[in-house]
Amino acid sequence: MVGKLKEDSTINEQLAQKPFEKPDFKAEKKKKKRRDRDSVRLEENEVSPKTKVQEGTDSELQKKKKKHKKSKDVNLDIKISDEKEEAKVDENSTDGSVVVTGKGVKEAKFVPLKSFVESGLPDEVLECCRTFKSPSPIQSHAWPFLLHGRDFIGIAATGSGKTLAFGVPGIMHVLKKRKGKMPRGRSPLCLVLSPTRELAQQISSVLENAGKPCGVMSTCLYGGVSKGSQISCLKSGVDIVIGTPGRLKDLMEMEVCRLAEVSFVVLDEADRMLDMGFEPEVRSILSQTCTERQMVMFSATWPLQVNQLAQEFMDPDPVKVVVGSEDLAANHDVMQIVEVLDDRLRDDRLGALLEKYHKSQRNRVLVFVLYKNEAARVERMLQRRGWKAVSIHGDKAQTERTKALSLFKSGSYPLMIATDVAARGLDIPDVEVVINYSFPLTTEDYVHRIGRTGRAGKKGVAHTFFMQQNKGLAGELVNVLREAKQVVPDALLKFGTHVKKKESKLYGAHFKEITADAPKSKKITFNDSDDE
Repeated sequence: MVGKLKEDSTINEQLAQKPFEKPDFKAEKKKKKRRDRDSVRLEENEVSPKTKVQEGTDSELQKKKKKHKKSKDVNLDIKISDEKEEAKVDENSTDGSVVVTGKGVKEAKFVPLKSFVESGLPDEVLECCRTFKSPSPIQSHAWPFLLHGRDFIGIAATGSGKTLAFGVPGIMHVLKKRKGKMPRGRSPLCLVLSPTRELAQQISSVLENAGKPCGVMSTCLYGGVSKGSQISCLKSGVDIVIGTPGRLKDLMEMEVCRLAEVSFVVLDEADRMLDMGFEPEVRSILSQTCTERQMVMFSATWPLQVNQLAQEFMDPDPVKVVVGSEDLAANHDVMQIVEVLDDRLRDDRLGALLEKYHKSQRNRVLVFVLYKNEAARVERMLQRRGWKAVSIHGDKAQTERTKALSLFKSGSYPLMIATDVAARGLDIPDVEVVINYSFPLTTEDYVHRIGRTGRAGKKGVAHTFFMQQNKGLAGELVNVLREAKQVVPDALLKFGTHVKKKESKLYGAHFKEITADAPKSKKITFNDSDDE
């Protein structure tokens, strides 16, 4: 704060040397009040350094103090300011930048973790991180704030380590609340909401392994399977509930899942959850959790609908960490090939591409389609042609979907056809190639689809079929390709490159039009020529 006052003084001296301008008395009066208020806070902190947030007349400060006073295990080492602060850190991110905003981030002496040991967490909690050399960017920037009880928004690409970014602070939250005692029949303290069953299962697997060494129990609630085992698990007592909105709401209405004690809530893939129409369920579920809760939201993009939900259920101006960019951008480790063709030619072209990319029938290839019946048809067609293929889509029972995913992950059936149920959040190891047999309904889904490859620093290939009926998304796709310095085919440019903001309701103003003379990159080949 002293540095801030000196900075103000230096700025005033520089302004004094400028030619005379008519002063803005109202603005000067506001600045003087702010400086006086900062000086008083500085003196109070020097007298009582242990005091984190001083009492005052400001209603927002009173709300902050009241919320965190009730939770003795939370020790906020921050001081709330009157203006939105911003810190920029240039290290370890996908595009070299991490932006942190929110009230008090500067006063909190924000320091991202360079190692897991720096967090000071118990060895049994850090056991889940022992296979990693260092925290990922979202982990290193999220933990300091989450462990100190701040409401938090994380914007990061898929495959960035988000599960442990919120999972480890969630486990610590449980341990502090339980104070080392884990009684039977206990009600959950932590809730994680996920848009899809597969993602919920994946999060549950990570948190079960992470919580086991310290006795923190998790359960996963999702539809498509019997409720019996899920009800039994809830009755025996759990600490963390991971679930999809539909099944969770059903069990709440049956009064077997009670969330009144939940004080740590995570919305993972928040944008996708609302896009799938789960907003009424999400609002209903959140209203049943503890009013003195810590809210965490992770999302790949930040559309208006998600922002409105955050404003309603989170503290005013929470900490927001953006790793890379809020704009829609594809993973630069993925080589994108877009091919414009007639839909009647897709089956034969898919066969030719599999001969090229999947000749060994050992490497993992993921084929995306748009509709459930299309997934079943393509699966049968490929099986008739001799390919070992499985599929996951909404018409399959959950047990069949789980089995198919397991066969694909193990490599027993390394070719999988999937609808967009598999595009979000799933961590499928070593997928070398993604083929978009059908272009998705949104460019955002395209980015998430191709994000299934090129993960954990590896390179990947995404080959996409683009047809006449997809021409409304041509401009957005061109922008994504150019941002990643990929080749833009002339056939795609013929559909036009203009993008109207109002056409992209999901992203708001995320898309920025790129001029036609933007630089293009050289074509990269995958073994043989891509034109064969």
